[in-house]
Amino acid sequence: MEDTSIVVLKEKCVGCTLCIKACPFGAIVIVEKLAVIDLGKCNLCGACVDACKKFKAIIIRKNEAPKVDLSVYKDVWIFAEQKGGNIQSITYELLGEGRKLADQLGMKLSAVLLGHQIGEKSAELIQRGADRVYVVDRPELAYFQDEPCAAVLVDLIRRHKPAIMLCGATTIGRSLVSRVAVPVKAGLTADCTGLAIDPHTGNLLQTRPAFGGNIMATIITPNHRPQMATVRHKVMKEALVDPKRTGETLIQEVAAAVLQSRARRLKFVPETETTTNIAEANIIVSGGRGLQAPENFSLVRDLAEVLGAGVGSSRASVDAGWIPYSHQVGQTGKTVCPKIYIACGISGQIQHLAGMSSSDIIVAINKDPDAPIFKMATYGLVGDLFKILPLLTRDFKKALKK
Repeated sequence: MEDTSIVVLKEKCVGCTLCIKACPFGAIVIVEKLAVIDLGKCNLCGACVDACKKFKAIIIRKNEAPKVDLSVYKDVWIFAEQKGGNIQSITYELLGEGRKLADQLGMKLSAVLLGHQIGEKSAELIQRGADRVYVVDRPELAYFQDEPCAAVLVDLIRRHKPAIMLCGATTIGRSLVSRVAVPVKAGLTADCTGLAIDPHTGNLLQTRPAFGGNIMATIITPNHRPQMATVRHKVMKEALVDPKRTGETLIQEVAAAVLQSRARRLKFVPETETTTNIAEANIIVSGGRGLQAPENFSLVRDLAEVLGAGVGSSRASVDAGWIPYSHQVGQTGKTVCPKIYIACGISGQIQHLAGMSSSDIIVAINKDPDAPIFKMATYGLVGDLFKILPLLTRDFKKALKK
């Protein structure tokens, strides 16, 4: 990464104040006929450099960091997400994709498993395609906490130097890897829907939706390792189980200082929801501002229960206090990729579309025929959702009984 700085050349500055007039952030003052730049306010926009062309007294320097020896970085790693000792399905998707990448590069596929009394789960990861499983088994890791888990992962990366590190774009994954990428000075691409290897350079090609899903961007990090990415859930196929596969389980010791955390887990309060978790759901029924009141979410929940679906929501519903944040779909909520997404009373702002546009089938129910959601929808129902939802619930119940 580059270290960028801005410098005033004392021998050239005449204190003319042109730079002060040009600076949009008020970051420059004149002290004894010399421009002084407040680095706390300056954002290196370069406006002062342009204004000082006559005297050339202000310059922006870019000092390149020493080049990383990429040859010492080997293997593809995936973070094996687990809750309560149960491996999460996103881990199997990462193993399936990681296996392809490792085979293309002629490298090994490794999984990193953090927790307490979870060592026996390494066999499960090996059967799903891992050649190696790095296990850190400590009481401090019994429950996920950002700080110690990130510190352990940073420690392992610095020791073993993987070429690629993949993690699920889940609540845990997003919280964890951003804390890892900064200290190891790695590039991180979030929310990928496609991964491939460039046959000419061996770099990881990381594809993700950009600008609310309107374009697909392919990102590379050619000068830094590991190449890090979070992968969208339910986009890639799970690795199949092969009971005959063998591999290594490597128990890793970490210093007590690495496991220290400034936060303590006091207790866990589970949500009292009976419907399916939207991150895992193949069908999601979502409600928006068109429901008009929190009690009307019962219409969404009734349909979801009949379909065995998860209950989602727009940000407006969460902000209004109608439903907990864990149900929010969108740019600031969860990114989902179900087979069927039913949007009820959701207008379809770009922030919401960013979280569900990869759904196989989108069904929109809205009384406004010009609602943006209809441009994205596979099927659209223009009408009163208070009449349509009970009819759908009734008819699906009859059809599914048969």
